[in-house]
Amino acid sequence: MQYRTLAHTAVSAIGLGAMPLSIEHRPDETRAIATVHAALDAGITLIDTADSYHWYADEAGHNELLIARALARYGGDTSGVLVATKGGRGRPGDGSWTVNATPAHLRQAAEASAKRLGVDAIGLYQLHKPDPAVPWTESVGALRELLDAGTIRAAGISNVTTDQIRQAHQILGDGLVSVQNQYSPAVRASEPELRLSTRLRLAFLPWSPLGGISRSSLDGPFGPASIGTAFHHIAAEHGVSPQQIALAWLLARSPAVIPVPGSSRPTSITDSAKAAELTLSTAELARLEDALPD
Repeated sequence: MQYRTLAHTAVSAIGLGAMPLSIEHRPDETRAIATVHAALDAGITLIDTADSYHWYADEAGHNELLIARALARYGGDTSGVLVATKGGRGRPGDGSWTVNATPAHLRQAAEASAKRLGVDAIGLYQLHKPDPAVPWTESVGALRELLDAGTIRAAGISNVTTDQIRQAHQILGDGLVSVQNQYSPAVRASEPELRLSTRLRLAFLPWSPLGGISRSSLDGPFGPASIGTAFHHIAAEHGVSPQQIALAWLLARSPAVIPVPGSSRPTSITDSAKAAELTLSTAELARLEDALPD
């Protein structure tokens, strides 16, 4: 496993996005915990969760509690694992997502997350999404208060613009360590945010990093080249999955990038973790660049 810097420490270059383990169509707990354990076995030391990763209205924190149980039941050393959680969104149980980033809510949510995770201080706490009803500086100011109180050790922001990154950096200083936006072969609108994160030495955590890669080709380790994209052709040439090629491409975009692919099966996260050891040539990266949608 290769490592990159996040929250002033080294974490695995590939993380585990734990959301699929708790939302709609989630696996049973046995498979969910096996997925977390498979990630740990593969050398993954970053787990991304949120208090809003749940299915029904009355089970806020489902994913955090699941991660805490999985870590407690793991037979190996978990002291080096960074659990990054998020606050500021909700799920009323009808499939929709709400936003609440008032300072009062964020303080309460962070304290509840720490309790569910069983920690004195959250390693990385991320503001899940800007709240249009709350001034951005007030929401970020709540993260500053949480840092000063010792409730969280580091802060991150998600679904943000370059201006919001700059404002947060001014308020949080070295306390701001990460940006988490959607970014993938198919969705690259956050290229400016990636460039800014790199300049500011913030980790950039792409969510939904496999967008644009056919799901059917990810069921097995050897996706058919007949799918027709450069990602699939290069995967076939390496004898790996297109998923690995997409993640290796992301890692090559910037040293700040740490993808957190979602997984609900041990086999899928084990395959994803192998991307950290895969180096694409300059020629292969050029082929992939040419194949990207406009």
